[in-house]
Amino acid sequence: MAKRRRLTPAQAGFGAEPDPQPGAVPAQTAPGAAAPAPGQGGPLSPLRPPIAQVAGAAATEAALSEMTGILARAEAEGRMIRALPLEQIEAEHLMRDRLGVEPEAFEALKQSLRARGQQTPIEVMALPGGQGPRYGLISGWRRLLALRQLAAETGEARFAQVLALLRQPQDLAASYVAMVEENEIRADLSHYERARIVLRALEAEVFETEKQALQTLFASASYARRSKIKSFLPVVQALDGALRHPAALTERLGLALSKALEAEGQAEALRADLEARPPRDAEDEAARLQAFLGARRGPAQPAAVPARTPPVRMEARAGHVVLSGEAVDRGFIADLSAWLRARGR
Repeated sequence: MAKRRRLTPAQAGFGAEPDPQPGAVPAQTAPGAAAPAPGQGGPLSPLRPPIAQVAGAAATEAALSEMTGILARAEAEGRMIRALPLEQIEAEHLMRDRLGVEPEAFEALKQSLRARGQQTPIEVMALPGGQGPRYGLISGWRRLLALRQLAAETGEARFAQVLALLRQPQDLAASYVAMVEENEIRADLSHYERARIVLRALEAEVFETEKQALQTLFASASYARRSKIKSFLPVVQALDGALRHPAALTERLGLALSKALEAEGQAEALRADLEARPPRDAEDEAARLQAFLGARRGPAQPAAVPARTPPVRMEARAGHVVLSGEAVDRGFIADLSAWLRARGR
């Protein structure tokens, strides 16, 4: 049977500070420096092996490096929210697709910002050159406009900055797509506004053809919707700036107007009439457009009340007519008004 070897116990006091040599002067701590903890006489503690201290420092450095990398990737991918001064944002960097704001909804947005602050960041892209950092607005035009108005009205510092996500679009076309997608999700734009941004992007040479612009800007839209947007292009080309309420143009009226404007000289005549006698409101403008269409059909073919809409109920007696039903909307009323004007009533 093999003889077992007995292990010698560890020496008491192993790792402790060695006894000073006779006559040696104890090391003095530098003025203002913290005294070393018991058992830690210097940079490398005899109670903690040097390799452990080096490994700990390396782990700390690796963790800091990883965190720095995570923050850098988040910023590069547009996932980090920044607070930017309003004056650094160029709202007209892209030609906007929205023509205006609805006063009631815009006032509600301002009240929300006043009470709760900005909850949703805007999207911007860094602009090269210039003195100091500059950012071009991609999406969030209404929020930016509301903050600027609040800053001017109140003078409060909290409205002088805007929370923003810094995007890195590969080219200008991607910026336009981002703007259109944001508005398509948050607000239902009219076909006129959609057609207008297509034309503006073509004018800026962002796209080479109408087809490319439509398929890129409205990639998620159905073929039927893109076709309707394309039909509104002649209306925008002929009447942009002359129409006072283009966003209120109904789909039915816009499509009929697009077809009518194909005739030579019609666009110039209608534009001149609208500029000479600006419409009072959206309903008056729609009635004027309907009258234009009715005049083109001639007195023998007045603009008839559409029959393909849901049924209209009519109660009539001498000197009194009441029309009701789902089809009696603004477009129907405009059609009827134009028809009555064509008959001289």
